[in-house]
Amino acid sequence: MDELAEDAFRGFVAARSAALLRSAYLLVGDRDRAEDLLQTALIKTYVKWQRIRDPGAVEGYVRRVMVNTATSWWRGRPYRERPVATLPEGGGADEMDVRLEQDTMWQHLLALPVKQRAVLVLRYYEGMGEAEIAEVLDISRGTVKSHTSRGLAALRRLLEQQDAEVGSVR
Repeated sequence: MDELAEDAFRGFVAARSAALLRSAYLLVGDRDRAEDLLQTALIKTYVKWQRIRDPGAVEGYVRRVMVNTATSWWRGRPYRERPVATLPEGGGADEMDVRLEQDTMWQHLLALPVKQRAVLVLRYYEGMGEAEIAEVLDISRGTVKSHTSRGLAALRRLLEQQDAEVGSVR
């Protein structure tokens, strides 16, 4: 998959995963199974992503995959996870979760006013101190502190709203 298509898929997942998770929960009635169902549907969609011609049909396609997958689970196939005495060797970090977190954070950053966003990017992504940021942006250190405080507060509110939306599914 080319980078543009992959970005489109990531954007779709970031934008619609909370709503899709709610639907998955309603289909299977269990949070963990709902997450598994959504993940399975998104994997199947990712594989077919470049064949989907109508961007407006993507969500319907994912929902159809979820319904078909949930139906096959209901038809008597035992759930594939089995408890074991010892855990297998641990894997690395889940790259998709990391990418989705990054995409979500960038979306929240883009919602901030330009100066707040600039201060937070320079501070937390570029590792600059208050004095350096003040010099780069030609503002006072007090203004840097103010923009940092307001920007972080806005990000906290956005993240709390997002958590509340996801938490309401549970």
